[in-house]
Amino acid sequence: MAAPFTLKLGIPVILVVSLGIACSTAPKTEGGKSDLEAQAASALSKAEAADPTLGPLLRDMAGYAVFPEVKKGGLVAGGAYGKGVLYERGAVVGYCDVSQQTIGAQIGGQKYTEIVAIQTRDALSRFKSGNFSFDAQASAVAMNAGSSANAKFTNGVAVFRTDEKGLMAEASIGGQEVSYQPK
Repeated sequence: MAAPFTLKLGIPVILVVSLGIACSTAPKTEGGKSDLEAQAASALSKAEAADPTLGPLLRDMAGYAVFPEVKKGGLVAGGAYGKGVLYERGAVVGYCDVSQQTIGAQIGGQKYTEIVAIQTRDALSRFKSGNFSFDAQASAVAMNAGSSANAKFTNGVAVFRTDEKGLMAEASIGGQEVSYQPK
C-alpha cells in the first residue's frame, strides 16, 4: 500500500520542481516575445474594463507586471507558473516569470491573470534584481469594479487576480518568486 501513496505524493512534488526548472523567463524568439506582449496588453485591457480604477492606479506606480496566464495545480504539494511582461511608465522594459510552491491541504487546478503593481522605485529595483519573493496567496485581490482603489500594498507591492478559471481548494502555505530579464 505504501507505493501508491508515495506515488501520489511524488507526482505533485515532481510537478512543482519541474515548473521552476523547465521554464525560462523570456520567450526565445522575437515572435514569442511579441505574442507575450500582445497577450499581456489584452489581459491588461480586460482587467481595466473590469475595474476602471486600475488604469489610474498603475499609471502612478513605479512599474507593474502583467502575467496573462498563470497555471496552478496541487494535491498536497502544489505549484504555479506564468510568464509576463514588466512595464515602466506604460512601456515594456522586460520579461518576467512567476513561480509558486505550496504545501498543505490543497486539491485542484486553475488558471488566472495576475497583475503586480509595484509602488516604489526600491520595490521595482528588488523586482528586477531577481531576488524578489512575496506571499501573493494571502494578499491577492480579486479584480472587480473599484477593487484597485482599495489596494493594500505590502513591501511596495499589491497583487490583483482576474479571469480565474478552474477550481482550487486549498489551505496551504508558500510563496511566489519572480525572475526578470530586460528587453
